[in-house]
Amino acid sequence: MTRVSTNMPVNDTNYNLRRVEGRLDNIRRQIDTQTSLLRLRDDPMAASHSVRYDSYLARLNRFDENSKSAQLHYQNIHDNLYSATEALQRIRELSVQAANGTYSPDDLKLMAVEVNELLTHLVSVANATGADTKQMFAGDKVFTEPFRIVQGRVDGGDETMITSVEYRGAGASRRSEIGDNMFVDLDISGGDAFWAEKMTIFSTVDATDYRVQENGSFFIDGVEINVAIGDTLPAIVAKINDSAAPVKAFIDIDSRGLVLEGTTAHLIRAEDKVGGPTVLRDLGIIRGNMDNNAPNWAPSARVSGGSMFDMVIRLRDGMLRGDQEFIGSQGIAGMDLSIKNVTYRLADIGSRHERAEAAWMRIQAQIPNVTKMLDNEIGLDLATSATNLKNVELAHQAMLSTAARLMPQSLLNFLR
Repeated sequence: MTRVSTNMPVNDTNYNLRRVEGRLDNIRRQIDTQTSLLRLRDDPMAASHSVRYDSYLARLNRFDENSKSAQLHYQNIHDNLYSATEALQRIRELSVQAANGTYSPDDLKLMAVEVNELLTHLVSVANATGADTKQMFAGDKVFTEPFRIVQGRVDGGDETMITSVEYRGAGASRRSEIGDNMFVDLDISGGDAFWAEKMTIFSTVDATDYRVQENGSFFIDGVEINVAIGDTLPAIVAKINDSAAPVKAFIDIDSRGLVLEGTTAHLIRAEDKVGGPTVLRDLGIIRGNMDNNAPNWAPSARVSGGSMFDMVIRLRDGMLRGDQEFIGSQGIAGMDLSIKNVTYRLADIGSRHERAEAAWMRIQAQIPNVTKMLDNEIGLDLATSATNLKNVELAHQAMLSTAARLMPQSLLNFLR
């Protein structure tokens, strides 16, 4: 006799209900998350493509933020440099007036007072901070004030005035990635932006018989230059000239020492690599490495080439002395050099801004394309999903109705 079990219809009904409920839950989750891909096993090929597209889209969004931040940073630097240019132009106007011989010594002193105030303004511009409260002209030492004022009494002055301005910033620049393997320098160091003359460092150490004692390297303006055991001064000069450092090296005929000359108006930074040979120190260029990257020239070295602050201070002192000849020659020439360098730096910042803007515009065109490609892989057709949801809900209700009629049956119903 065949035995009939009432668990068979119950188990079958539960199994099919769970399947329909699973489909129902899957469709609802797809609609909630707006994606057709809930698990990697749903579509392995689409999943692999979507991971790549999603990763690339995340990088594009980061590049988008970086390029926008870079543009704002460049605009802030441009505004400050333009303010410095206006101050320098006003100082030059005063120097032209002071040099024409129609003003008395007392008038020149009054002009010197205004020049001193403009000098204070220039230092405040050089020590300006951005919206992120970081120094704009201190290199990568963004929390170090790049220029320090030294005040004292000046001959002919009635009050304390600025006697010198010392650079305490660094030379290295922060960098930002605005594309795959595309980096831009964010900053201009104060030693570049606020300089006036090409700098020259003359060593008085006779290096005719000098030989490098161990393998190592040194840095000039942040560029690493490698040396080997036995390298002589001519070999070192050749390596410096072959490097990307913005300096020209040669041997002084009289002292037989090393000479470094900047190819542009900027503060030359020289440093021996820690733990290696002390080449620059031995050659009489520096007295040692400085933690704050301030000028660290050897006491015996002869250094020429000043900053725009030096030019303004010299001009002001000439006005206080009533030296119209100096004002009309060296004073105006110093202003012209300062304005020329700041104008060059403005052009440099403008070109960086244009590059960042071009990268940003390219990214704006890429993001919609990559988003569309990602949507093609995992996107959801809401109309189709809504129709499927309704059909599955109807099937679920029908199964529940059938189960309601089936479940109350007992063994007696099968023995009839």
